[in-house]
Amino acid sequence: MKETNASETILTLKNIRKCYPGVVALDNVSLDFRKGEVHALVGENGAGKSTTIKTIAGAVVPDEGKIIFEGEEYSEMTPQISRSLGIEVVYQEYNLIDPLSAAENICFGEKHGRFVNRKIINKKAKELFDQFKVDINPNTAVRDLASAHRQIVEIAKAVSKEARVLILDEPTAPLTVSESETLFEIIAMLKEKGVTIVYISHRLEEIFNISDRISVLRDGKYITTKNTKDTNRKELISFMVGRELSDTYPAKNNSLGEVSLKVEDITTDVIKGVSFEARKGEILGVSGLIGSGRTEMARAVFGADKRKSGKVYIDGKQENMLMPKDAICCGVGLIPEDRKRHGVFLNNSILWNTSIVNIKNISKGWLVDEKKELEIAQYYRDAMGIRTPSLNQKVKNLSGGNQQKVVIAKTLATDSSIIFFDEPTRGIDIGARYEIYELMNSLAEEGKTIVMISSDMEELLGMSDRIIVFSAGQLVGELQKDEFDQNVILEMSSQNVENAQVTA
Repeated sequence: MKETNASETILTLKNIRKCYPGVVALDNVSLDFRKGEVHALVGENGAGKSTTIKTIAGAVVPDEGKIIFEGEEYSEMTPQISRSLGIEVVYQEYNLIDPLSAAENICFGEKHGRFVNRKIINKKAKELFDQFKVDINPNTAVRDLASAHRQIVEIAKAVSKEARVLILDEPTAPLTVSESETLFEIIAMLKEKGVTIVYISHRLEEIFNISDRISVLRDGKYITTKNTKDTNRKELISFMVGRELSDTYPAKNNSLGEVSLKVEDITTDVIKGVSFEARKGEILGVSGLIGSGRTEMARAVFGADKRKSGKVYIDGKQENMLMPKDAICCGVGLIPEDRKRHGVFLNNSILWNTSIVNIKNISKGWLVDEKKELEIAQYYRDAMGIRTPSLNQKVKNLSGGNQQKVVIAKTLATDSSIIFFDEPTRGIDIGARYEIYELMNSLAEEGKTIVMISSDMEELLGMSDRIIVFSAGQLVGELQKDEFDQNVILEMSSQNVENAQVTA
C-alpha cells in the first residue's frame, strides 16, 4: 500500500484519562490521527486500545481530557455526535441485529419512504458485497451467516455510511486469507478517498503491510508513535510488552506416546466420513478454510453436534459421547472458536466460570465446597496469568486475552486429557499468545493430547507436530512435520473433494 502524503490532523485525543474500579484503563493518553492515513493502534490485551476507540466513538466518557475533531474541542463525545462527524466503528464484538437480513442491517436507520424498500436496500447491499468480492445473499438473516460473513456485513455497514474516520477492531480475525486481501484492497480504496483508517490488529504482518504509522499503548499508557517504515517487528514487540520475546514460538520438549483419540467415520449434517487419530503428547494441527468442517468435527467429537454415524475411541475404548457432559466425563475438553458465545458466561464471575463445569468434583452432596472452589480458581488464575483485581470480577469486564484464559482455565479445571483448541489465539496479543503456546507445550509434555484448529498458517506450522486438512466437510490431507508446506496446505484446503488425496 503506498504511503499517504497527508499531514493534516483530523482527530486528536489530548490527555485522556479513564478509570474503572481497581483499574486505570487510560492514563493521560494523547494521540493524533491524520486525514487519509492508515494508523495502526497496537498493544497487549488490556493495554487500553478498546477504551481508546470507545472514547472516540462516544461509548465511553473520559474522566479527564479532550477530543478534538477538525479543530473543535469536545470534553466528551456521544455516539450521536461521533456518527454525525463521520466516525464509524467496526467492533471486535458484532453489533448486528440477528433476525434482520444482511441488507436490513447494512441500511438500518436509512429512510426510503414510509416503508422499507427491499429492492433498494438489497441492491445497495449487493453492490457492496460485489465490491468486497464475496457471495452473500442480501436477504439472508444475519443469524444464519457464518462468522466471517457477519464480519463482512459489519464492515459493509460502516463503509456504506461514507465514514470520514473508520475504526476497525481486529477486522481480519474471522476472515480467510483471500477475504483479508479483499479487505486490504477496500482500505486502500478508502484511503485514496481521504478516509482515515484506525486499524487495530494483533497480526503484526498486517500492520506492517497496510499502515502508515503505528501507535503503541501499554498498561493504559501511551508509549510511542512510529512511522511504519522506520520500525521493525522486534522493536514493536519490545514497545508492546516491555521486554523482548526471543522467539515467536517457544521450544518444545514433547514426545509422542500411544494413540489416545481415534475418530472413525464420523458423519453429521456438515462433515462426511471423517477418520483420524491423535497421540498422547501430540499437538495435532487442523487446517482448512472457513466452512470446511474443522469446527464441526470438534463439536461432533465433543457431543455438541449430533452425529449421524461414526465412533469415537478414548485410549482404545469406544465411548458413546452424545452430549458435552459425556465428553467431559471421558476427559475430553473443548475450547470453542467463539469464546463470547460458547466459551464463557460473560455476566458471571471468573470464580463461577472456573467452577461451573467442575461442580461435581468440588461438591459434597448438594453443597459446594467453597474452600476447594476458591483454591482451584486461584490456582488457575495464577497458572494462566489472568490479570484481574478479583476472582469476583465479571468476565465481560476482562480484556479479550484474559477472557480466553478463563475459557482455558475452565476446561483445564475438569482435568481433561484430550483438549480441542479451536482458534486458541484469535484476537489475542503477542505476549498472551506466547503464554498460551507455552501452556499448550507444557500440556503436551505432560502427555495430554492437543487438537489445535487454526486459521493462522504461521501458528499451525510453528506449533503442530502433524497437520490434517479439511475441505468441504471431509478430511482431505495429512502432513508430517518434515512435509509442512504452506502452499501444499492451501492447495489441499481449496481442492475439489472428489479429487482429494489422503496424504501429501
